[in-house]
Amino acid sequence: MSTDTLDSPTRFGSGRAVKRIEDDGLLKGIGQYTDDLAPAGQLRAVFVRSPYPHARIVAIDKANAEAATGVLKVVTGAELVQAGVQPIPTNPAFRRGDGSPVATAPRRALAHERVRYVGEPVALVIAETLQQARDAAEAVWVEYEELPHVVDLEAATSPGAPVLCPEAPDNVAAEMRLGDAQKTAAAFGQAAHVVQLEIANQRVAAVSIEPRSVLAWVAEDGRLTLRMSSQMPSGVRNSLGTDVLGIGPEKVRVTVGDVGGGFGMKTGIYPEDAAVSWAAWTLKRPVKWIADRSEEFLSSFHGRDQRAQAELALAADGRILALRLRTLANVGAYATATGMVIPMVVGPWVQTSVYDVPLIDFHIRCVMTNTASTAAYRGAGRPEAIFIMERLMDEAARQTGIDRIALRRRNFVRPEQMPYTNPLGQVYDVGAFEKIMDEGLDLADWSGFEGRYAQSKANGKLRGLGISTFLEWTSGNSFEERITVDVKADGMIEVFSAVNQMGQGIATTLAQLVVDVFGVPIDKVRVVLGDTDRGDGFGSAGSRSLFTGGSALFLGAEKTLATARELAAQSLEASPADLDYAAGRFTVKGTDVGISLFDVAAKQPGGHIFTEHTSAVAGPSWPNGCHVSEVEIDPLTGAVQVVRYSSVNDIGRVVNPMIVRGQLDGGAVQGIGQALMEHMVYDPDSGQPVTGTLMDYAAPRADVVACEFVTEMNETVPCKNNPLGVKGVGELGTIGAAPSVVNAVADALARAGHADKAPLVQMPLTAPKVWEMLNG
Repeated sequence: MSTDTLDSPTRFGSGRAVKRIEDDGLLKGIGQYTDDLAPAGQLRAVFVRSPYPHARIVAIDKANAEAATGVLKVVTGAELVQAGVQPIPTNPAFRRGDGSPVATAPRRALAHERVRYVGEPVALVIAETLQQARDAAEAVWVEYEELPHVVDLEAATSPGAPVLCPEAPDNVAAEMRLGDAQKTAAAFGQAAHVVQLEIANQRVAAVSIEPRSVLAWVAEDGRLTLRMSSQMPSGVRNSLGTDVLGIGPEKVRVTVGDVGGGFGMKTGIYPEDAAVSWAAWTLKRPVKWIADRSEEFLSSFHGRDQRAQAELALAADGRILALRLRTLANVGAYATATGMVIPMVVGPWVQTSVYDVPLIDFHIRCVMTNTASTAAYRGAGRPEAIFIMERLMDEAARQTGIDRIALRRRNFVRPEQMPYTNPLGQVYDVGAFEKIMDEGLDLADWSGFEGRYAQSKANGKLRGLGISTFLEWTSGNSFEERITVDVKADGMIEVFSAVNQMGQGIATTLAQLVVDVFGVPIDKVRVVLGDTDRGDGFGSAGSRSLFTGGSALFLGAEKTLATARELAAQSLEASPADLDYAAGRFTVKGTDVGISLFDVAAKQPGGHIFTEHTSAVAGPSWPNGCHVSEVEIDPLTGAVQVVRYSSVNDIGRVVNPMIVRGQLDGGAVQGIGQALMEHMVYDPDSGQPVTGTLMDYAAPRADVVACEFVTEMNETVPCKNNPLGVKGVGELGTIGAAPSVVNAVADALARAGHADKAPLVQMPLTAPKVWEMLNG
């Protein structure tokens, strides 16, 4: 039983379900998103977008728009090129199959000479009001010469397909081969069982509550200053200052306030950010752009969109001998660095997952199509890879007749193999995968499924049971973080980190770590985030915020307390070793003589104790889990409903269980959304997106899950790569959910006498698709 009293500061420390400190302002309506700022003289921006998936820009007539009321400027891509605005760079390290550099058309702030997807920005209208800008945008006349287009992966790689850029006549921006093809082929030749699947990870949209937004102005110090909804402000500053505008990063400041969701979609710089920034820099007035929902569907980064031919070779006893993949990844019209890193690097790193796979042969091609670019979306490569592996494992069990739990148990990487190096050279520091699965099976009452199956059958429903056992990689491979800790004489401890809040509760979690060190009430801690003037950093992506940022903050806080101890000893004329510290006060041991932490700060120059600290974690973390789904299918309609969902998650030490559970469950809902309904669809004939609104795009709703989630966290295997023992958690639920739900649907089909259809299931498992599989 806890000994904390109601006024004990420790009740706000690690391990406690502390209410989020971010929420008070949001609930009172005093949060500050980008659109809440309206500086004097603010102008509004509206983009003219291409209605064609592929076309040559013949001419742009902007005379009527420029003459419209309230319009200050109408800008075209040709004008930006003439002004020296550079394309957003991609990653030159990747190569095409012939060894030539990565091939992609220049990704510009505004399209120049050609447009390559519906929604690509062609012109920018700046006016005094939003309505004036909208009206003027409609008056911009663009003459296009329509060109052949292609939106489908396989069509884009077929002979004679329309070409997006001359450097890639096959539309392959880059490709990579990993593993040992010869040894893998030999293993397949000796295998007792070979399982083959065609697996699609369909394109999805992030659908954050707050759309992308940017407000740019020239501050009194003469620097370009941005307030935007972003997960990575330092990256935007560097791209703008160095690569695009060429004014130098020291002349750019990026700040971030409240962010209404990011999910990876708000990482890096967008063309719209660059165009608005140039307009503000040129006009010397504040310029604001807030995307509407349709613009988000048209032009924000999409996720997934990969197709794989997957093969698994097994020995007679079910042990995995080799894994072979042939993957096409749709990177859209412009191959971004992130869009290529995800399928060619991050996905392969976790592809073998929790299983001891001795040999691999992967061939991955990044393909350009006349669609919006793909990049990070929650999980970013790990959901695609894990989905492949878990579908293969279930199908291997079905084809070999080996129980799917026994098959997994037989192939897990064992604790005594840790640290374990997987075929891609990634090192798992710790992991107890079989233990996590056993806990997951107990939590899900796996052994009691037959009774529930019989009840569903009596009610005229089909029921299926699905599992996914998996891991993921976190950190974004950005291991270093700088923080500051400032103990002030007024009784506040102000800390800064370059990680960002975007609805995930990171400010609360960081504050709890400060409470751990200083033992003060949490209302004495002020967390400052999102300002490139205060500090540089990678930002929040790859589930790294607590893993790296929290670790640096904890060590920095300890360093600050050690400094304060030295200063307190000087004030008390005692040795630092002779001082006790508790709840914000130093005392000489065995006496009541002491001084408060904040009085020590008041005695220092400037009235504060300030520490700047940089530290690095030793490597990535490898959170893992066992997620179990049960679904019911209405055979009359094909409608699928998740009726039981449970998970055990090894995420190391838990700082705030309420926040962690919210992250796990929220991620799972997004994974279920992909499994059952979400799909960003382009019409192949017209190249038009046909899911461009929330009337068409089926985002997950509360009624998708007809049950409460049962979610547990296992803390018995702390990460060894950071001082906190934590592992990333933000994407784990998304990664585990989709394969467990799809495996459950495949299981239901097999139990209903359609075992031949089980290998054929493809996301999203909409009611018409499932009905066809039952009746077609």
